[in-house]
Amino acid sequence: MATSVISGPQRKLALVIGISNYVYGSNLPNAINDAKAISSALKSIGFILYENGPKLNATCNEIRHALIDFIGSIKKGDMVLFYYAGHGIQWKDKNYLIPSDNYKEETKDNIVEKVKLSGSDLQIHAINAQEVHNNIYDRHPFVTMLFLDCCRTYDLPDQQSQQNGRGEPINHSQGLKPMSAKAGSLIVFACAPGTVADDGKAGETNGLFTKHLLEHIKTPNKDVQKILANVTKGVIQESKSKQLPHVTSILTETDIFLYDHISGK
Repeated sequence: MATSVISGPQRKLALVIGISNYVYGSNLPNAINDAKAISSALKSIGFILYENGPKLNATCNEIRHALIDFIGSIKKGDMVLFYYAGHGIQWKDKNYLIPSDNYKEETKDNIVEKVKLSGSDLQIHAINAQEVHNNIYDRHPFVTMLFLDCCRTYDLPDQQSQQNGRGEPINHSQGLKPMSAKAGSLIVFACAPGTVADDGKAGETNGLFTKHLLEHIKTPNKDVQKILANVTKGVIQESKSKQLPHVTSILTETDIFLYDHISGK
């Protein structure tokens, strides 16, 4: 949360996660490329990366442990950035980031089997994106930024079986639902809520959103919201308006530079 007594961030911290390989469902070849490239870009502009690089193809427990360590390291007044590339989905008005071990274990006839996660399993076996935001915010950073490039098509076994109180099927949208930002926060989706993002054209190594983010993220002395306006413009133009990045901002400071070239921060 930004405060008037802090003129700029004490440190710039980032946790970057990329997941390409899943036990169930489609793999995302470019997700780990996205995470590697974003990590390299952030390090080049002075961010301190958790464990000095991205966490790739992480399991649910690995992500949870990383979040505990990373969030615990945040000090009041830090600039904090969380980036995730991989599968993400909304379920019952919550957004979940899907780990590489997207299964649960069930025992049948004394044999342990891996079973694909249903929506009702996500609270235990996936990462609640809103909780990530809230837990970072509770550490009172200078600014909290979430970049979620995870709006790919992801199917759940019980999507078609859910019914409302009138017995009508519940339509669970793809992509993510809008998230609640707190004062001093910025939440960025690769595409509009309820839609899916382009994972990159054949032969390209990055998803469409991250491709354009990489083109602008190292721009010196430019407010992050202006950087995102350029990213959004590029994504819209290249996708012919099929993909529209979505930004939720309640920033309370101006001139939020990812790269402050004058001060070297």
